[in-house]
Amino acid sequence: MATSKEGIQPVDFSPVRAALWPIYAHELKKFLPMGMIMFFILFNYTILRDVKDVLIMTAPNSGAGVLSFLKGWGVMPSAILFVLLYTKLSNIVNRERLFYGIVVVFIAFFGLFAFYLYPNRELIHPSLETIQALQTEYPNFKWIFPIYGVWTYSLFYVLAELWGSVMISLLFWQFANDITRTEEAKRFYAMFGLIANVALIFSGTTVEYFSEIKDKLPPEVDAWGYSLNYMMGAVVLCGIAAIALYWWVTEYILTDPRFYDAAAPKNKKEKKDKPKLSVGDSFKLIFSSPYIGYIAILVLAYGVSINLIEVVWKDQLKQAFPNPNDYGAFMGKFSRATGIVTMLLIWFTKGIVRKFGWFTGAIVTPAVLIITGALFFAFVLFKDELTPLVAGMGLTATLMATYIGAIQNILSKGTKYSNFDPTKEMAYIPLDQELKVKGKAAVDVIGGRLGKAGGGYVQQGLLIATAGDIMTIAPYLAGVVGVVVGAWVIAVKGLSKRYNALVKKTAA
Repeated sequence: MATSKEGIQPVDFSPVRAALWPIYAHELKKFLPMGMIMFFILFNYTILRDVKDVLIMTAPNSGAGVLSFLKGWGVMPSAILFVLLYTKLSNIVNRERLFYGIVVVFIAFFGLFAFYLYPNRELIHPSLETIQALQTEYPNFKWIFPIYGVWTYSLFYVLAELWGSVMISLLFWQFANDITRTEEAKRFYAMFGLIANVALIFSGTTVEYFSEIKDKLPPEVDAWGYSLNYMMGAVVLCGIAAIALYWWVTEYILTDPRFYDAAAPKNKKEKKDKPKLSVGDSFKLIFSSPYIGYIAILVLAYGVSINLIEVVWKDQLKQAFPNPNDYGAFMGKFSRATGIVTMLLIWFTKGIVRKFGWFTGAIVTPAVLIITGALFFAFVLFKDELTPLVAGMGLTATLMATYIGAIQNILSKGTKYSNFDPTKEMAYIPLDQELKVKGKAAVDVIGGRLGKAGGGYVQQGLLIATAGDIMTIAPYLAGVVGVVVGAWVIAVKGLSKRYNALVKKTAA
């Protein structure tokens, strides 16, 4: 039976209540605004994720091969620079101002891109002929030149990727870990994901609606530019809403000892006296911790494996939907389906950790990913043999591969949000404050980006060596995915033992 900090001893939930809504009435003041912050952050993330792919995949002379170089030489260095700056600023700027400043920088750029950079792209981008000439002269490096050819799109892509790592993995979850008690986290975290994934449904519908608006516009109008204005306008408004909610939580939750332990005078004093490590000392602490190392492997493995599968799927997607508005409309449908499936997975799996333990909850995602990934690669690699069967269904082989890849991605992302993220975040809770804050910053931002960049480096090497395209290297990518997921499973086993031991130690 749980006991609240108010001195209230609530009755146990009924089985139905525990499954559907394991939140006490007095906890809503804390739970709902935190859930809404995640809602708005994830709403923006989904729009940005869909738009960045449309921009790069449908740009002239571009394609799926560009993504690996962009992630490896654009996203990864930017993530490293950000975490160094963030670690330094976290020692001199309070958490509230840091959150506001980061959000404002992001939404200012996305607004500037839609209303100024994109409309003037032909003036600030090099000519198509220049990029084509470079690709012809240096065929082994042909996928690098489009990054420069559409450099504003590349910058958008980098910042959109960082939004996912910085706002969700770092700022939101670090904030949640700091103000959520361990007993609350067992019930709150899966529900955070459930509420946040409603945002996937709304944002997916938003992307689909504004992408399909081209059918209502005259032919001479730049339909994608028109869609972009509406979507980036929504991103700016949701960023402002997240700031407002964060302010409210800071003012009315973090000052109330019923909801936040550090609001008590004795804890304020302890926190004030707590020493702060330098950037160098922080990284030494992180890399000397086997516990943090296991978490890093989990994040790296997910990033590498999903990146290698996704790049093959996106190559199929571009072939099926070469027009940016059509591509965007499909991605909107995909995002909405991801939200619905994820909500269902959360409802049916959120009791796994409570009933079967941390290990069972953490192993679900790698199991789903390897099974669905194997099915997708099997179809792609043997597409020619399956063409007659697909034709009998009234579909092209490329379109069928696109649908199978979408199903794979939806299930992988669904288990990530419903199982991977909550179990990963639970692993941080028993740690001391210094290791929790600095370790999380390095693992989630650098680790997450290194995972995707690592998959990108594999692709880069193969693309340069073969001077081919994504389909040329697809068989090799399938093998790498198998090895990486194997390492992931081993790390889950190791972390599970350490997590359970640490929980018992802190509870004693």
